[in-house]
Amino acid sequence: MHQQSHGESFLALILNKFRGNSIYILDEPEAALSPTRQMTMLARLHELVREGSQFIIATHSPIIMAYPDAIIYEINDGFRIVRYEETEHYQVTKSFLNNRQKMLEILTK
Repeated sequence: MHQQSHGESFLALILNKFRGNSIYILDEPEAALSPTRQMTMLARLHELVREGSQFIIATHSPIIMAYPDAIIYEINDGFRIVRYEETEHYQVTKSFLNNRQKMLEILTK
C-alpha cells in the first residue's frame, strides 16, 4: 500500500480488509477519496451491510450521506436526526452546482 496514493491505499483497505459482520467507525473518509471513489466505497459499504456489518461515519460528503436508509445525525448544540435533503452539506453542494456562476461571482467579489 505504500506504493499507492493515500486515497488508493484507503480504498484498497475498504475493498480488501473490511469484512462482513463487523462494526466500523470512519472519520471523514471522503478526505482521501475522489467523488468517483466515494461511490465505489458506497457500493462496498452496501455489500458489507448485506453481510451484517454496521457503520458509524462522520462525514461532510453528500455522496456518502446519500446511502439508502442511513440515519443522519446533525451535531450542533446536541444531536438531532435530519433528512438527507436537510443537511447543510447537501444544500450547499446543490446550490453551488445549480448556480455555479452566481456563487463564484459572490465568492470572488
